[in-house]
Amino acid sequence: MSTSRDPDRLVLFTDAVVAIAITLLVLPLVDLVPEVKADGGDAVSVISEHRQEIFTFLLSFVVIASFWLGHHRVFEHVRAYTPAMMRLNLLWLLTIVVLPFPTEIVGAFDSDRFTAGLYTGTILALSICQTALTWLVHSHPDLEKPDNPVGQQELTSSLLLTGLTVVAFLLASLVPGVHFYAMFLLLLSPILMRVWRGRSRIRTGAQSSD
Repeated sequence: MSTSRDPDRLVLFTDAVVAIAITLLVLPLVDLVPEVKADGGDAVSVISEHRQEIFTFLLSFVVIASFWLGHHRVFEHVRAYTPAMMRLNLLWLLTIVVLPFPTEIVGAFDSDRFTAGLYTGTILALSICQTALTWLVHSHPDLEKPDNPVGQQELTSSLLLTGLTVVAFLLASLVPGVHFYAMFLLLLSPILMRVWRGRSRIRTGAQSSD
């Protein structure tokens, strides 16, 4: 256990890597401008003829931003870290910096089960790493702040999102024609969490009345 090192250094390093990764997403779009001009195209065609590349850029930006926000929320609970947490955080960063690669593939090639599976599989690996980080902090009281522990609701939310991502990956990579529509499953996460919280309150109220 490293109790003498403040986790802020780990967080700052993580933020820097995420900032680089999210910036790399836009570079292929920047490279399109001179390519279109060299081919005799106009400014409008940069947008109109490359909608798929723009869509994948925006999608990956939202994905990285969402997981970075989730990572930030997890580390709000952390007061110390272990070598295991550091290695797991590096694995989380690996999935972040790899994401621009499948993003570029999706933007350059037609959508099929392979491209959709590669992309959603990368997001699945990212989600698994984030859930593992959440579980690690939640299951080790020495890692989390005594006055701000990881709640069961936060852990459940992370597990639920990973479960939905597993289903999305299987649909995208195995079922013809589904492709990236499987990603819409992830939108169910907040809805299912509201249902879970409602049932938890009902159970708590029933136990209190007993």
